[in-house]
Amino acid sequence: MEQEVAQAIEKLRSLSIADLQKRYRETFGKDAGCSDKQFLLRRIVWQLQSGVKGGLSERAHRRAAEIADDADIRDRASEDSLGHSPVHRLQTQRDSRLPPPGTLLARRVQGSDVVVKVLDEGFEYQQRRYSSLSAIARQITGTRWNGFAFFGLTGRRDG
Repeated sequence: MEQEVAQAIEKLRSLSIADLQKRYRETFGKDAGCSDKQFLLRRIVWQLQSGVKGGLSERAHRRAAEIADDADIRDRASEDSLGHSPVHRLQTQRDSRLPPPGTLLARRVQGSDVVVKVLDEGFEYQQRRYSSLSAIARQITGTRWNGFAFFGLTGRRDG
């Protein structure tokens, strides 16, 4: 059985991107949405191997779902000797495009003034805290924005 799987994998490696995309469609019932040969190959091979050896256990599926939940990651993140989680350490490295805490960022959107206060950790808009400027821009416009671009901070580099 393993010999057959190895031969099938070798055959897959020789396929063109178009053929891999076709095989992906046949395997998963949907378009891959990409043309990265390694991605296509790995996904198809994984599916082939899981069909022969069995897929992930229900426990592994549940754990993967937990890991994918961003809030769960923050709750379970390990701490260093000072009690700081990895998330905290990342957040304390301020982006050089950000003005100092306490600064007000203003922008006029559809005839209304938008004012956001820069905090030590995050931002305040309409008496609510946000972790990113992008989240605020999305709240205001209903579409995805780069928060730095939305508030005109893309060219700022002081550090």
